[in-house]
Amino acid sequence: MDISSILQGGYQHPLSRSWQGRRQLTKSMFMYPIFITDDPDASVVIASLPGQRRWGVNQLESFLGPLVEKGLKSVILFGVPLNCEKDGRGTPADDPSGPVIQAIKKIRFLFPSLYIACDVCLCEYTSHGHCGLLHADGTINTKPSVLRLAEVSVNYAKAGAHCVAPSDMMDGRIKAIKQALIDSDLASKCTLMSYSAKFASALYGPFRDAAGSAPSFGDRKCYQLPPTAKGLARRAIQRDMAEGADIIMVKPALPYLDIISDAAQLAPDHPLACYQVSGEFAMVHAGAAAGVYDLRTMAFETTESMVRAGATLILSYFTPDFLDWLEA
Repeated sequence: MDISSILQGGYQHPLSRSWQGRRQLTKSMFMYPIFITDDPDASVVIASLPGQRRWGVNQLESFLGPLVEKGLKSVILFGVPLNCEKDGRGTPADDPSGPVIQAIKKIRFLFPSLYIACDVCLCEYTSHGHCGLLHADGTINTKPSVLRLAEVSVNYAKAGAHCVAPSDMMDGRIKAIKQALIDSDLASKCTLMSYSAKFASALYGPFRDAAGSAPSFGDRKCYQLPPTAKGLARRAIQRDMAEGADIIMVKPALPYLDIISDAAQLAPDHPLACYQVSGEFAMVHAGAAAGVYDLRTMAFETTESMVRAGATLILSYFTPDFLDWLEA
């Protein structure tokens, strides 16, 4: 056998196997998505998302406290307004008494070291369930949409968010948000994380159950990216870098590892996030429940593939599990 044929000697030990990865999973790589509702005492099970709940602000101390003690470093907040009047411009999104702004202030008070990102989108707050403002014919009206998203972003930053993360996929919103943060003297105090390559995926179902954000008509295929659109994804990533994004994100993660890899090449000097979305999480749980594989083993395999592709930050509902698993 030729000398160059022998590879197994390099990974015959558990420690030397770990050295084969360019990057290892760490607790700080995980950002935990949490759903905040406008019932302050809520703790409501989300049936399609195993182990996840909608939380009220009065529950945040008991919910997050043990996770922070285990090493939780960051969360991303999604508002779930159930007791407000929605309208065409998503007015409740930045209501000072609404769930997101109340949660920002509560978490900043309770856990000063916890990094708070806020998803910025209008779909949970509009009467029609779309991610922007609409023309009379039901199509997206881009200019007022990006202005409204910028307004919401600034108000989250003013409330104390460390990061705003627009997930709407409106053209030009990164530039508008960055300029609004600059004009408000907040650009150096608040990170701008862009959902740059967000695809029109079938994997968002459990999230839409959790957030009540399904559109009342049509779909989002005219603003989220087509699943086959590798070139569009690359262009969107490059656009958002040029418009001032501090972090680039790919969503979903597992079916789009090639896009994560492309993003790592296109944006080598940016942190690169990916979102292991609700359907991915539910799918891993469903396979484990059916005896197809071990849950922990598959959770590691899927997230490690994202890191291998180039991700440096993973938004995942598995975050509480990894806080335990990475301790072992």
